[in-house]
Amino acid sequence: MAKRKRNQTNGNSTVVPSNNSSKKSRPLTDPIRTHDSAIAVTDLESHEQPIIFQLITGSYEKILHGVMATVAGSKVDFVDTFLFHAHTAAIRCLAVSPPTVGATQQAQKVLLASGGTDERINLYHLSAHAPKPSTKPSTILAPRVAENPLNRELGSLLHHSSAVTKLYFPNRSKLLSAAEDRQIAVIRTRDWSLLSSIKSPAPKQMGRPSGDTAPTGGAPSGVNDFAVHPSMKVMLSVGKGEKCLRLWNLVTGKKAGALKFDRDHLAQVGEERHSLGEGRRVVWGATNAGDEFCVGFERGLLIYGMNSKPRCKVFPEPRTKLHQFSYVQVKGDDMLLAVSTEDGRVLFYSTRPADLQESTKDGKSTIPSAKLLAQLGGKAVDLSGRVKDFVCLWPEHKSPRFCVIVTAGSDGALRLWQVQISDFSEDSDGPRQVGTLLGTYETSQRITCLAAFSMLPYNGTDPVEDNITALGVHDETSAEESTDSE
Repeated sequence: MAKRKRNQTNGNSTVVPSNNSSKKSRPLTDPIRTHDSAIAVTDLESHEQPIIFQLITGSYEKILHGVMATVAGSKVDFVDTFLFHAHTAAIRCLAVSPPTVGATQQAQKVLLASGGTDERINLYHLSAHAPKPSTKPSTILAPRVAENPLNRELGSLLHHSSAVTKLYFPNRSKLLSAAEDRQIAVIRTRDWSLLSSIKSPAPKQMGRPSGDTAPTGGAPSGVNDFAVHPSMKVMLSVGKGEKCLRLWNLVTGKKAGALKFDRDHLAQVGEERHSLGEGRRVVWGATNAGDEFCVGFERGLLIYGMNSKPRCKVFPEPRTKLHQFSYVQVKGDDMLLAVSTEDGRVLFYSTRPADLQESTKDGKSTIPSAKLLAQLGGKAVDLSGRVKDFVCLWPEHKSPRFCVIVTAGSDGALRLWQVQISDFSEDSDGPRQVGTLLGTYETSQRITCLAAFSMLPYNGTDPVEDNITALGVHDETSAEESTDSE
């Protein structure tokens, strides 16, 4: 008989009870085919096994919602996996860890972290395998729910004193978190202990209105976002009230420098004189010219090279707010910059030097503009609601022919799109409308953040036996986690 082990947590961790409740699954909408939809359907129907994705959303309503999407042919089947109030305030960010690396017969696991404005980081253990298929039909009184007994709650971390703004798993053994208390913390997942923390300097109070009654030190401050280089040696961060980008040395845990945003460069991306001028987000990317990083503002983006000089800019037309952006690897080492907008589009830009477009203003040369290759959604397919977050997923077989993009809107809709990789490589006179809408799921919540990962097929593991073993997750994974870099 297996012996149960007590979860080892530090003094900053507490267990939060969760009240799981089910939610009725929504009927699927008819797919919208913009172009060449027959090829898209053929790609999905060519797979013997259906493709399964686990989608997790956070919302203003403090609800953590898990939805399992099964793509088979040209249809998508949505089933709720969990639905409960996870925080006492709005959820701001989510992060999913890589699955465990073990034998093929061993059940693989994923760690989920959620952060909100209530200063808490909640931790969960999710199974990377799809649950056992249910034979019970769905009814009005009892909607179909795929509840996995291997999913459970681990506890909470309380080392931040303000709203949590960013969570990131660089690997299975570490969790990085940032908050409005100007702290960037490094947590070890083996025992959830706080290894170290980096504190960003307080911004100088400049340009405060004469009638401002905020107390001393009450000016807006905090870390908006951070990005870790793939080498795990350096990190970039942007914060509130700062018109600069900070570079951190992760080997020594100290700051390595700061890059001040030029006023003329800010004006070219819509940050005028009375704008905040602070970076909202930052991400790392790469092209055939080498590594680069992108800093996001309210209405535009600036892409810098490793020499800290701007390579190009992204300023969509018509002017609109930007909510999320990330680099998408489409073929080999080629990466495109995907940007979601307020008017319901996901734009794909090429930042390669050969694709940059020179621009002038008042007879003076300005920062080159990135080339717009394609767009997803928008008014062309009768979608105009803001895309709050999106995730690009690849099937488990790593097919280079297509990818699945999941978009989450503030209207509560989750949409799955299939995008052909060939649409980005074909030459055209202008941007193309890409993507085939596979299905839509209404969550009835105002979504703020989204996380997703590809699930493995059901492995036939006995839930009771595996659940007892999973209670010792910290001891069970210590051997493999100790091999990761500190």
